[in-house]
Amino acid sequence: MIAMGSASAQTIRIGNQGDALSMDPHSLNESLQLSVTNNVYEPLVGRDKNLKLVPALATSWKQTSPNVWRFELRKGVKFHDGAPFTADDVLFTFARASGEGSDMKSYTNDVKEVRKVNDFAVEVETKGPFPILPDVLSLLFIMNKKWAEDNQATRPVDRRKGIENAASFRANGTGPFRLRERQPNVRTSFVRNGSYWGKIEGNVLNVEYTPIGNDATRVAALLSGQVDVIEPVPLQDVARINATGKTKVMQGPELRTIFLGMDQKRDELLYSNVKGKNPFKDKRVRQAFYQAIDINTIQRVVMRGASKPMALMVGPGINGYNDAVNKRLPYDPEAAKKLLAEAGYPSGFEVTLNCPNDRYVNDGDICQAVAANLARVGVKINLQAETKGTYFPKVLRRDTSFYMLGWTPGTYDSHNALNALMRCVDDKGSGQFNLGAYCNPKVDELTVRIQSETDKAKRDAMIAEAFKLHTDDIGHLPLHQQALAWGVSNNVELVQLADNFMPFRFMSVKSPK
Repeated sequence: MIAMGSASAQTIRIGNQGDALSMDPHSLNESLQLSVTNNVYEPLVGRDKNLKLVPALATSWKQTSPNVWRFELRKGVKFHDGAPFTADDVLFTFARASGEGSDMKSYTNDVKEVRKVNDFAVEVETKGPFPILPDVLSLLFIMNKKWAEDNQATRPVDRRKGIENAASFRANGTGPFRLRERQPNVRTSFVRNGSYWGKIEGNVLNVEYTPIGNDATRVAALLSGQVDVIEPVPLQDVARINATGKTKVMQGPELRTIFLGMDQKRDELLYSNVKGKNPFKDKRVRQAFYQAIDINTIQRVVMRGASKPMALMVGPGINGYNDAVNKRLPYDPEAAKKLLAEAGYPSGFEVTLNCPNDRYVNDGDICQAVAANLARVGVKINLQAETKGTYFPKVLRRDTSFYMLGWTPGTYDSHNALNALMRCVDDKGSGQFNLGAYCNPKVDELTVRIQSETDKAKRDAMIAEAFKLHTDDIGHLPLHQQALAWGVSNNVELVQLADNFMPFRFMSVKSPK
């Protein structure tokens, strides 16, 4: 038997500020949850250490016509319960991910049909040419059809409604690690899959994943040796962790952009003292909020320099990003007051801002700074900061007037952000995370054209045009691209990816000398 907690037993203990909210791979399109479940479940097309596409459950893929892709499936793969992986599991997964309760609809909304060619080949027909389909499918994790049927888990866990099923707490994937025990918000443990089809580069046999919400407690756990890895490191503790000689901080750019969204659809906001109308429907109000936010002070004081202020909804590292058009409107409280007065709010108004306090780097502190900024122009913010376990279900059902969100395009491409965050909302998955229902038909038209354009110069020009339309509309309030900071014990080796995923298969524990 392996002794838990001993370095020689090749156990890694990870302390994160939050927990994966479910083991269901289609229940929440959130990076932390996908990072955790990606160790247990796998997509057809995976990513390597450099985030390049590599074969996973599909060994190859090709376009057989402009709207059809053929995927050759890997033979001899077994799910953790021993069941063989076949095309039936792929068809089941696409149907499940595009069905009721799924949070992954934006990955399947442009798929017209999935057909079984034989047990080890499928065709995916899209509604139009879709050259980046393999990139899109890299976060669509394949489930076992029979297991889901036997366990009454054919529909995803609906986080908006708080509905749970067997897939919340148990898992049956094909990945390099198996779920051993799930105690939500306490501890989740994983064990290496001894019959994994692929290569596991690291030597880790066991992973203990513990949510530690309090920053000081999380840092103390690393410094005392109770855990081997923490994420994120509070920025004020970077120097202390680096000075111990036993621990270090791994820092690097992250692909996530943090932004604020506003309800632009309802005729009256749910949470405001303005009655009979919605101030966020007026561009002057949205611009006033934008120009009231002192992003440079937030960067310097709250983020301690570990952020890049953004005017766009994607940042460096995302295909289609153009630094030349990343130009923020100036911070100008006087201009903000003038705009509010012109819009009919000379004394400002009240509105509730919903924020998580354990999901993004300094999320609660950022929202407090924004509230203070807006107070200076007469807007009273009623800040409601809460754990992501209650926050996400609330905002995802659009029970909000003003909210914070962070987004890493799962495809590392601008089309993903346009499709999920800026496209007009429909019931097929377009604009699934456009929680304030911003809508510009011209942006939609460009998003569809960007999806099928193969000429890079033309595509980039269309992306720039779509972003300019959204920026001119003040569709959202981009804040910054945050940086990664992981605390790591010196006896641990791992790979830090810019999407903030933490694959266990790349982790190793060095033997004590």
